[in-house]
Amino acid sequence: MSLKLRAKTIEQIPVEADCITPDKLSGLSVAEVERLQVLQGNQHLALAEFFDVSGDGSDGDIVVEGDCAKVKLIGSRMSQGCITVHGDIGMHAGAEMRSGRLEVFGNASDWVGAEMKGGHIHVHGDAGHLVGGTYRGGNRGMTGGVILIDGNAKNEVGCVMRRGLIVIGGDTGDFVGAEMLAGSVFVFGVPGIRSGAGMKRGTIAVFGEEPDEPKRLVELLPTFFYDCEYQPPFMKLYLNQLADWGFSIPGQARSGSFRRYSGDLVELGKGEILVWQE
Repeated sequence: MSLKLRAKTIEQIPVEADCITPDKLSGLSVAEVERLQVLQGNQHLALAEFFDVSGDGSDGDIVVEGDCAKVKLIGSRMSQGCITVHGDIGMHAGAEMRSGRLEVFGNASDWVGAEMKGGHIHVHGDAGHLVGGTYRGGNRGMTGGVILIDGNAKNEVGCVMRRGLIVIGGDTGDFVGAEMLAGSVFVFGVPGIRSGAGMKRGTIAVFGEEPDEPKRLVELLPTFFYDCEYQPPFMKLYLNQLADWGFSIPGQARSGSFRRYSGDLVELGKGEILVWQE
């Protein structure tokens, strides 16, 4: 089923469209889909006010076209099927997702995959704050699944993350893996300050700068202590799997070694930050 955003239909007030999931569209006719309700401000409106709908959604495959930077909650709580977005996407994309696949050929806003439990998200651009994180006041972020961001991401990637894998192809903001309980976060660029602050367990792997770029240091908190330099045997498995998923791996990532730091000592101190070096 194809949903094409009408040009200039959303200028200021964002639209909350949690109905755009295979769970809710599967088995519905075009007319029934057009009548589904979305929320703009304090108004309940039909989906047809913003999207031209065509095709058949019985196979659980949804294609969304247009600049949906102000359309929130696409793919939220989805448990099946596939959503492909050709354009930018708004906040809470794939939030609380349980299964299925969400692929975005554009940029994403904040809370991509927030508190997701399973499934696969791939954003072929940049992402905002709190990728795979938790909502304010929550005690669990992402608890399963995979989030791949080809570009950069902002603050608090993997905040209070419990399980799963998050991979950022570029740089990130501050507090990567803050209060992390378990899981893995890979950063192929350079993170901001206070990475792993308050983490209890889990792995943060930082691959650093490209060889041709000026050297940028990875700043670690003083509550992380140096263990050793080694080549993790699991890293090759991760990189091979990422390549199978179509994620671009820098050539130097397959060689070299990692400096291992344990922390955060203000908590259990059983987490690790791996810093790549030639």
